[in-house]
Amino acid sequence: MNELAITVIGPDRPGIVADVAEALARVGANLTDSTMTRLRGHFAMTLICVGPAKEQAEDALTPVVADGQLVATVRQVGVETARTPVGEPYLMAVHGADRLGIVAALTRVLAEAGGNVTDLTTRLTGPLYVLLAEVELPPGAADTLSARLIEVAAGLGVEVSLRRAESDLF
Repeated sequence: MNELAITVIGPDRPGIVADVAEALARVGANLTDSTMTRLRGHFAMTLICVGPAKEQAEDALTPVVADGQLVATVRQVGVETARTPVGEPYLMAVHGADRLGIVAALTRVLAEAGGNVTDLTTRLTGPLYVLLAEVELPPGAADTLSARLIEVAAGLGVEVSLRRAESDLF
């Protein structure tokens, strides 16, 4: 069975999700994983679906992008093998004045500790920058990592917290 990664981006408007989902459903694409958001007036969607060939999905999306406002890409991907989380689930929250390099510096600290970012959202609200991330950390790494994150965050002028996630999704 074909597994496809699809992205759709462009100016936000009502009905994009419905248009994309209907177009893909018509060619037998089952949406398995997806994320959709609006970023400063721009719509962004990434999804994984199974079913049709790449060309069928591209053809199905042609009417959705015909006016040139949206851009869609379709890529064949390999079927993910069953994967169990390799770490413990944590939530990282960052807030403070916006400045260049916050995401780069703090995700580098996570990566150097063997942490994996599984979801990340940032938002600029006036002068306040907020970052929320779901991460998987190697067992036993949280205390040392938390201290390092606090150190790096202080150098950036932001505050960071790291706490164990209590979720059925992990």
